[in-house]
Amino acid sequence: MRITCPKCKNYTTWEENPNRPFCSARCKLLDFGAWAREEYSIAGKKEEEEDEKNQDE
Repeated sequence: MRITCPKCKNYTTWEENPNRPFCSARCKLLDFGAWAREEYSIAGKKEEEEDEKNQDE
């Protein structure tokens, strides 16, 4: 199965690819670095906001 690398958009195969869904270890590490630098986020309330709300009640 051919897939598109989520980082560089190059095509790669799913089978026999130890870095899937990425095309290479480089793309995998670049993506991991972006998460570590908090460049990505998941929508939702922050824990601090929820804690403040609970304390007010």
